[in-house]
Amino acid sequence: MTPEDRIVSIRDGAVAFRVLSAGRGAPLVYFHSFYERGGWLPFLECLARRHTVHAPLHPGVAGSTGVEMLDDLFDLTLAYEELLEALGLAAAYLCGHFFGGMVAAELAAVFPSRARRLVLISPLGLWRDDAPSEDILILPQEELLPVLWNDPESEAARRWAELPENDAENVAAQIESVARRAAMGKFIWPIPDRGLTKRLHRIQAPALVLWGDADRVNPVAYAEEWQRRIKGAAVKMLRGGHMLIHEAPEAATRAVEEFLT
Repeated sequence: MTPEDRIVSIRDGAVAFRVLSAGRGAPLVYFHSFYERGGWLPFLECLARRHTVHAPLHPGVAGSTGVEMLDDLFDLTLAYEELLEALGLAAAYLCGHFFGGMVAAELAAVFPSRARRLVLISPLGLWRDDAPSEDILILPQEELLPVLWNDPESEAARRWAELPENDAENVAAQIESVARRAAMGKFIWPIPDRGLTKRLHRIQAPALVLWGDADRVNPVAYAEEWQRRIKGAAVKMLRGGHMLIHEAPEAATRAVEEFLT
């Protein structure tokens, strides 16, 4: 399935989102995290069998622009709400991974009517001194692989770690990686606690918190924290690491579909 690839601008063009869309059915908006290269994942391909999936790339990432025009996480949240308006989505299923999960939760908290249901996959945004999340924004490449993946030797992990053999393409990939992390790090680094705990009670949509049981980036202790702070939230653990949706896209899709149905 080849997704539609388009630019959607807001604020008279000051911020422009590159949006990938495919599928048929009720709209689902997916918010990506730091290390999801390419934008359109096998996980989204699975979800698009039953939903119209929209996957915007964050401002400053791979064709989306205007990150320098956004002041803080609240401004980013407003920008995403404006994007939903531009896409003609009064309400949608909101789904996000890690940084993207934090964005989805912020949207659902600040604009409750925009979220029909909420799926948070190992979301960022809470902080416990006794269980700090790994700072994968600055972790050296050689240490990143065993932290992100439950099985660093899996085919998915090895594909992810492959770098272009061509020097020019390799340099371009490295630059893109730095730009991608900088664009999102602006809103959460060094500590990702931006007061979300004070807003989670505003979420009205049914919520699912999905986690890999071997997540070495975002400790599973946070799953209970999210469940405790979002009224009625369900938690589901699957076998996998932080890159759960890459390691087990079919299992993750089944868990999401069961919740959305």
